[in-house]
Amino acid sequence: MASLERRVAIDAARAAGQLLKNELPGSRRIAYKGSPTNLVTEMDARVEELIVGRLAASFPDDAVLGEERGASTGRSGRRWIIDPLDGTTNYAHGFPAFGVSIGLESAGRVELGVVYDPNLDEMFVAERGRGTTVNERPLAVSSTPTLDESLLATGFPYNIREARDNNLKEYAAFSVRVRAVRRLGSAVLYLAWLACGRLDGYWELRLGPWDVAAGSLLVEEAGGQITDLTGGALNLDSPSLVASNGRIHAAILDVLREVRGGTP
Repeated sequence: MASLERRVAIDAARAAGQLLKNELPGSRRIAYKGSPTNLVTEMDARVEELIVGRLAASFPDDAVLGEERGASTGRSGRRWIIDPLDGTTNYAHGFPAFGVSIGLESAGRVELGVVYDPNLDEMFVAERGRGTTVNERPLAVSSTPTLDESLLATGFPYNIREARDNNLKEYAAFSVRVRAVRRLGSAVLYLAWLACGRLDGYWELRLGPWDVAAGSLLVEEAGGQITDLTGGALNLDSPSLVASNGRIHAAILDVLREVRGGTP
């Protein structure tokens, strides 16, 4: 029988995703979080309130970290980490590539991850030690053996116009070493798609905890590998990320080392 946490997270993610999909054709109220490339819409807040309300009703002693509302404290030692709308820029333009992410962390380790893609109606779920599924079908990462044959994904920082460390050199280096690099603007979907073998690897220089909490567990439980940019353990609270099917992980790290030197 599924745990209460799993059932509540799945139900909340599905309700959130359906609300996003239903409202997608409407006009958006857009604000900016510090730069013209870092958008937030009214739907980010609406969906986060929906998710937090459901989690608080079932688990009032748990802490919550949401991308929009920040952190709340709890007494249980557990923390829900939420991205209500990953792919906000896509959503604001009516581009149907976005997802909902809900992760549950306990004692510093993610134990449950749920990512919902409402456009494809795909519910990705992982529980530590129990594997990853999509719509209850077991998943495994790809078997692609080499970087040359791989399909990768990446993203760029919101301050790309000003930052020197903006991933453009890394993007150029991988583009001539792999089959292709995709950039569709949703970290949580990249990780879900890696878990089901559609992608072979993914790197990004800077992310938020809400971008990777659920998705990192999806990848791990599907047999993949997650590290930081130098091969060390992922820092969930300040993540830089390399995710892969495991077979090409060392090769990805080698390229990053070549381009970045010792920069973490």
